[in-house]
Amino acid sequence: MRSDIPKVQKVVAIMWPSFLVAGVATILFFTAFDPIDLLVTTRFSDMSRMGTYTVGFFLFWLLTTASSMLTCYFQRPCIFKSQQNNGNTVSGHTV
Repeated sequence: MRSDIPKVQKVVAIMWPSFLVAGVATILFFTAFDPIDLLVTTRFSDMSRMGTYTVGFFLFWLLTTASSMLTCYFQRPCIFKSQQNNGNTVSGHTV
């Protein structure tokens, strides 16, 4: 990402899409799997359905946030050491 973009805009560009995808993933996952059946053999068997939905949503949000962050990280151009030593710049960025 470019350095002239405000930090809050960078954070929102990662968190908002991941929030939306986490919501869809939660709906699809818990449509296929009943939370009570998933927890019956764990130490969390007394957790309510709503609690399971909440934990599931936040886990999906964490997963999709990590995915979005990695996508943004890998969009940056590579800077090789030999190019840094030459001091070549293009559009204000060292190439």
